[in-house]
Amino acid sequence: MNIKNLITSILLFTIAFAYTQDMQEGFTYLEIGKYEQAESFFKTILKDYPENKTARLCYGRAIGLNGKPEQANTLFTNLLADYPSDFEVKLNYGESLLWNSNFPKAKTYFKGLIDEDPKSFPALLSYANTLSNLKEYEDALLYVNKALEVLPGNPNALTSKKYMYLGYAYQKQQAQQYNEAESLLKENLKLFNNDKDTLLNLANLYLIASRFEDAKATYDILAENPENKIIALNGLSLVSHLKGKEKDALSLSQQAFNSLGANTNPEMVKPTTERYIQALIWNKKFKTAKTLISNLMETKPNENWLLALRATLNIYKSDFKKSVADYNRILVNDSSSFDGNLGKANALKAIGKYDGAYTSAENTLKFYDNQKDATNFIKDLNTSFTPFWETKTSYSFDNGDNKAFAVQTNIEFPTSMKFKWLASYGYRTTNNKVTNNDATSNDFSLGLAYQLFPNITFKGTAGVTSAKANTNDYTQLVTDIGFKIKPFKLQVLDIGYKSEIQSFNAELLDREIVMNNLYANYSLSTNFNLGWFTQYFYTWQNDDNARNLLFTSLYYNILSKPSLKAGLNYQYITFKNQVPTIYFSPETFNAGEVFVNLIKDEVITKPKEWFYELTAATGLQYIEDDSSQSTYRIQGKLGYKFTERTLINIYGTRSNIASATAAGFTFNEIGLRFKWYLFDKPIFRE
Repeated sequence: MNIKNLITSILLFTIAFAYTQDMQEGFTYLEIGKYEQAESFFKTILKDYPENKTARLCYGRAIGLNGKPEQANTLFTNLLADYPSDFEVKLNYGESLLWNSNFPKAKTYFKGLIDEDPKSFPALLSYANTLSNLKEYEDALLYVNKALEVLPGNPNALTSKKYMYLGYAYQKQQAQQYNEAESLLKENLKLFNNDKDTLLNLANLYLIASRFEDAKATYDILAENPENKIIALNGLSLVSHLKGKEKDALSLSQQAFNSLGANTNPEMVKPTTERYIQALIWNKKFKTAKTLISNLMETKPNENWLLALRATLNIYKSDFKKSVADYNRILVNDSSSFDGNLGKANALKAIGKYDGAYTSAENTLKFYDNQKDATNFIKDLNTSFTPFWETKTSYSFDNGDNKAFAVQTNIEFPTSMKFKWLASYGYRTTNNKVTNNDATSNDFSLGLAYQLFPNITFKGTAGVTSAKANTNDYTQLVTDIGFKIKPFKLQVLDIGYKSEIQSFNAELLDREIVMNNLYANYSLSTNFNLGWFTQYFYTWQNDDNARNLLFTSLYYNILSKPSLKAGLNYQYITFKNQVPTIYFSPETFNAGEVFVNLIKDEVITKPKEWFYELTAATGLQYIEDDSSQSTYRIQGKLGYKFTERTLINIYGTRSNIASATAAGFTFNEIGLRFKWYLFDKPIFRE
C-alpha cells in the first residue's frame, strides 16, 4: 500500500470543513482517487480565483498524487511563503516532501510540527510513516500509537501500523533474526486476525528458517478463507517440495492450477501457473513442462518468469549453457532480477565457471541485501575452495588372522579457483600372528590439481612408500596422474595412471610388489533416474603378473532427499599368472550383486545435524570353474557436523567378497574420520 497518500482523506476533511461546498466535486475526486479529474477541476477554479488558498491546496494535492511531486512541492513552498503560520499548509508541504521521497528532510520537518502541536493526528501519522520509510520501525510504531491515541481506531493509522510491523519483521528476517521477526508478525495477527499479508509473510519466514511444519500450518490457516485457497495451495506445494515430497507438491499445485477459471483473480494466474510448471520440473516431467512453457512463450517470448522457468528446466536437464543464455536474457530485461542473478550463479558453478558464479551471486546481494539463498550459495562455493585437513584412522581384521591399523591424513590447499596443492601422509602397520608376519609402511606424497578448462581438471601427485617388513626394508616411488573430464552433459570421465605398493597384509608388503595401473572411470546420469558407472583397470606388476579389472554398476535413483538408490553391480577380473599361495589371482573371476544405498550427504548437512550412509548388497561370485559362492557386503557411516568447518564420522564395513589375498574369507573394518576446514573462507578471497 502506498503510504504517501494515507492521510489524504483526513486533510480533505479538514479543508472541506473550513470552506464552502462550491468545491465539493473536486473534494470528491480527491477522496476517491480520481486525481487527474481533481487536477483539471481545481486548475479551472484557479483560473478564476488564483489566490484561493483551498483551491491551491487541493490543486497541489491533486498534482502531487497524480505523479507530479516536484511541481506539488514548488506549489506548497509558495503557499508556505504566503501563509507561514498556517498549520494546514505546513502539513501539506510536509506531505509533498514524502511524495518526493525526501524522507530525511521530512523527518526533521514533521518532528517540528509535532513539537508545535503534539496532538495533531496528521502530523503524528505522517511522522510515523516517514520513519517507516527510513526503516526506523521501532520509532515509527511509537508514533503511530501516539496517533491512535488521538484518533482511536482510525483505519489509515491502523493500516500504517500493519505495514510497519510487516516492514520491521522483514528487516529482522533479512538480519536472520527469525525469532524476533516471528514475534512481530504474531503481534500483527493480534491486531489483524488472520490477515492475509501477515500470514503470507509468516509462512515465508518459516520456509526461510526451514520450519516446514509451521509453514504448512500457516498455509492451512490461510486456506480456511475460500478466497485464499489458491495461494495457500501454491504455498503448500512449495512446502512439500522443500520436504522432499515431490509427488505431493505436484498434486497440490495441480489442484490450484486446475481451479483457475474465468472468475479467478487475474493476479493469481501467473504464480499458480508458475508453481505448477515448477512442480512438473521437480517431478522430472520435463516433456509436459516444456510444452506448457513453449505454449506460453508463443505469445510472451520475453517474459522473465517464463525465461526463468525454461532456465530451471534446463538446469534439471543439465543443459547449463542454455540456462545461462536464458538468465542473460532475463538480466537484459531487468539487471536486478533475483532469478536472473542467482540462477545464473548456479548454472555457471555447474559448468565450472566459478569466477562468474561468484560475480553473479554478489550481484544478487547488491540488490537483495543479506539474502539468505545468495549468502548460502557464496558460503558453499567458498567451502569448496577453503583449505582443509582430513584424518582417518582405521582398524581391520579378517578370518585369515590378518590385522591392520592405519592412519591417513590428507591436506588440500587451494590458492586460486583453478589451482590447489595436495599433500598426504599414511601410516599402516599390519601383522599376522599365525604366520608370524608383521610390517609397517609410511607413505608421503605431494601434488597439485589444476583446472585446465571449465570441463577438464588435471591432478597429479608423487611421493614415496617406505616399508619395513620381516625380511625386507625398502623405499619405492609412487605416483598418481589423471584427468577429470566432463565430455558431455551428465557424463564424467576420469583417466590416469597410478603406481602403488600392494600392502593388504604383512606378507604382501614384505614382497615389495609394485602395481602400475592404467585406469578409466566413466559415469553417466540420466534425466529419468537411471545411472551407470563403469571402471576399468589394467595393472602390470614387477612380479611379471598382469591384471584386468572391470567393474560396472547400473542403478536407479528412487528418492532424492535423502538419496536412495538400488541397482546391480558386476565385476570381472583376470590375471595373467595364477599365484594362489601368494595372493588371490584367478584366471577368471566374476561377481554380481544387487545393492541398496541410502545417503544423507555431509555436503548438504547443516551444522549441528547428523549425516549418514548405509549400503547393503548380496550376490554370487564365480572363481574360475568353481561352483558359485554367495556374497554379502554391508557398509555404514554415521557422522555429525559440529560447525560449517568441522565434522566427524565413524564408518564400518563387513564383506565376504574375494579379495587380493584369498577367496572364502570375511573382512571387517571400522574407522573414525575427522575433517576440519582451516579457515572461514578461501585464502585468496577478501
